[in-house]
Amino acid sequence: MLPTGLASLSPPRLAGQRVIYSYPGLTPPASLISLIQHGEAAGVIFFGQNISSKTQIAAVIKQLDQADASPLNPVQAPLLLMTDQEGGQVRRLPGRPYLSEKQIGANPQAETLATEAGQGAASNLRSVGMNVNLAPVLDVYRKAGDFDDQFGRSYSMDPNVVSDLGTRMIKAQQTGGVAATAKHFPGLGAASASQNTDAGPVTLNLSLNTLRTVDEVPFAAAIAAGVKLIMVSWAVYPALGARPAGLSPNVVQGELRNRLHFTGVTITDALEAGALKPFGSTQHRTLRAALAGMDLMLCAAQDVTQGEQASAELAADYTNGTLDGPTFLAAVNRVIALRQSLS
Repeated sequence: MLPTGLASLSPPRLAGQRVIYSYPGLTPPASLISLIQHGEAAGVIFFGQNISSKTQIAAVIKQLDQADASPLNPVQAPLLLMTDQEGGQVRRLPGRPYLSEKQIGANPQAETLATEAGQGAASNLRSVGMNVNLAPVLDVYRKAGDFDDQFGRSYSMDPNVVSDLGTRMIKAQQTGGVAATAKHFPGLGAASASQNTDAGPVTLNLSLNTLRTVDEVPFAAAIAAGVKLIMVSWAVYPALGARPAGLSPNVVQGELRNRLHFTGVTITDALEAGALKPFGSTQHRTLRAALAGMDLMLCAAQDVTQGEQASAELAADYTNGTLDGPTFLAAVNRVIALRQSLS
């Protein structure tokens, strides 16, 4: 069922439901406030440079929530207000969870600590008004010092351990009122220290059997546990096709939707990532991601214009039929259902 009036929303408003915005510095620009007031943004991602203290970011979020409550906004649902609060070195807010996934995985009390990390992340984010965490990382790392392990971002080299600890973190976090995001599907665990999709193209030459019996295993567990979002990676997996995963229908529709039966919200990794250099402009990247089946475009360049370009592209492609209408509305429906679940 579509929420009442969804199909009657204007194309800019429908498109806006599929865009996460970012901004520079400590104060959201007037342009972003206006987009939110008019129902043309799904949410906002916050980075370290947006946060000087918990008091400061809580006041910013109150301002964004007030904009969202504007009578001009026909989409009456909470914004998706998110950050990367993985634990350890990857934390945008001061405070919990203090331990990295690696530290949790190595501890004899790992199961308890994974639950406590989820509880801590939820309570910390909720204390400033955030409701989505771009965590946990469910990558199964391969060797010491590799892409995930160098920053302590993977629980284990054993997919069953990653599944167990990751699902405990997810359940605790979502019980605490914060949506969890499993990342980076179908897995960046095989990436070497120098293979960083933020910096440039990455190809992971894994067999389909390895992808399905190692890397995707924790994601299947997360789906069974009810994880609300899954972030898809920008690496290329030749066993699944020639495109970066988040631009690949084989990955998003084939593996994630059809094989693993994920019905929640898909979110891209940062749309400005160096891995997408071969795919041109923000507009072209947005179109390819939408055609692949991605619901939310993560515009993380800390520039409102980036989100505006993505949104304008989606609106034009919806209007001219480049993107299938019912498929587009189904994506919007998933996002609005997620937003409403966080009220």
